[in-house]
Amino acid sequence: MNNKLRTVFFNTENKLRNGWWIAIFLLLIAATRPIYKPIKTTLSEFGLHEHVLEMLAPLLILIVTAICLRLRKESMKSVGLKIDGRWFKQLSIGILAGSMMIVALCSIVFIGGGVSFQINQSFNSSILLNSFYLFFVGAFMEELLHRGFLFQRLIDGLGFWTAQLLIATVFAVGHWTNPGMEGVGQVIGSLDLFVGSLLFGLAYYKTKSLALPVGLHLGWNWCMGNVFGFNVSGHSATGILTPQLNDMPSWFTGGNFGLESSAISVLIGIFALVIMWRWSGMNEGRALAAS
Repeated sequence: MNNKLRTVFFNTENKLRNGWWIAIFLLLIAATRPIYKPIKTTLSEFGLHEHVLEMLAPLLILIVTAICLRLRKESMKSVGLKIDGRWFKQLSIGILAGSMMIVALCSIVFIGGGVSFQINQSFNSSILLNSFYLFFVGAFMEELLHRGFLFQRLIDGLGFWTAQLLIATVFAVGHWTNPGMEGVGQVIGSLDLFVGSLLFGLAYYKTKSLALPVGLHLGWNWCMGNVFGFNVSGHSATGILTPQLNDMPSWFTGGNFGLESSAISVLIGIFALVIMWRWSGMNEGRALAAS
């Protein structure tokens, strides 16, 4: 292989360029698509519960991630998956912080007259726990995909903020086909998702762990859907409370998409982003200012 051709594949340190690692990762992810349904059907025939099968999608992403890391001779720690007591502590803090953001958001919309609530008499603890599990699976899968191996390679190749902007754009656009994504709600909802992605990415960068972004993501979705009963990214959820939107502009209440297409949600997200930026994080995250 001549030098010019070699530089297409390898950098000055004789390592495969990040662009090729991204291509390998995406190709492996694509390869899991045709086998997902057959595997799920087979496991279902063996009697596995539907809730267990929900873990299949994130498990396949985890396997692809592990393969790529193995090829690079790196551990799962390099993508923020060193599972220990500290990881669960950060996860818990994230869940609490994400929930508090929703409490603040719901309080503002309620005080502003945008919504009224009733107690959901049919709600029970099993719904709360099952929904918590399902929201955890969803949050873990999305964070592993958007803030995992792919994110690390983009940061290494393009720098932190370029990686942030690219992933945030993908994250927002990926929700455009969700129910309720239309008109003004689509503009505000996309902006809110973009800001949320920046927050999750910064949470990873400050801790070098997926625990905090997973917790923030989980706390936000779970509290919004299964405590206050709002639609989560357009999808209906059963909550302890049942919200009734009043006759006010959708830019304030969020409309059918849910609170994520409320302008108040965007403002809270920006406020949280500033707080995260000012937080010193762990020692590894302090290199942010230099990148």
